Amino acid sequence: MFLARRATQAEYFDSPRRSRDEIRKLYECLGRVNRLFGFARAFQIGLPRLVGEARCKSLSILDLGAGDGSLGRALSDSAARRGWSWRFTNLDMNIRGLELAGGSRNVAGTALALPFRDNSFDAVVASQMTHHLSDSETVRHIREAWRVARLGVLLNDLHRNAALYAALWLLLRGDRFPAEFRLDGLLSVKRGWRVPELEALALKAGLPRARVSLYFGARVLLETRKSAPD
Repeated sequence: MFLARRATQAEYFDSPRRSRDEIRKLYECLGRVNRLFGFARAFQIGLPRLVGEARCKSLSILDLGAGDGSLGRALSDSAARRGWSWRFTNLDMNIRGLELAGGSRNVAGTALALPFRDNSFDAVVASQMTHHLSDSETVRHIREAWRVARLGVLLNDLHRNAALYAALWLLLRGDRFPAEFRLDGLLSVKRGWRVPELEALALKAGLPRARVSLYFGARVLLETRKSAPD
């Protein structure tokens, strides 16, 4: 049955052999799609709910698979408009992506073995990164995110379903996106998650109280906290 199982095929842009120009164009295209789908909104709503609004006045946040740092910039700007200070550290394996992020808080590394001490950040987030991993890698990723988070973890990824696949197919077909990006976008949905799958992996990672839910039918959210919000 279509989309019954997660695809395991690697995406074109997962390869470290992609050139600097290809990576730049990738993030330009991804930015266009993400803005249409309101990619930052789940975190703007979810982080205050997760850690409590009182703690939102000053947060240190680790973004896993941050790429060009666009999520951190969007969330820092929206937090500033509310009088909050959100300081992001961007982690990604692709140095060429991090070069686009600018700033000084950029770390090249893997989400499977984070180069940080326990409880190093108030919160750990990831947006559309987890689907790039195998199931066993996802368990390590969740466990590591939990280890370095002081207050909580919020992961946001694609929900594997036919409606999202069709909507993305129409969007990418109707605009001028590179062929590789179109193929990767559809493959990302095929590699996405169902709620029970991510719940089971969170349990394997040792997070029995993790909450996994759908966000407007297009995303799957995993959120878990170490203490009750203020």
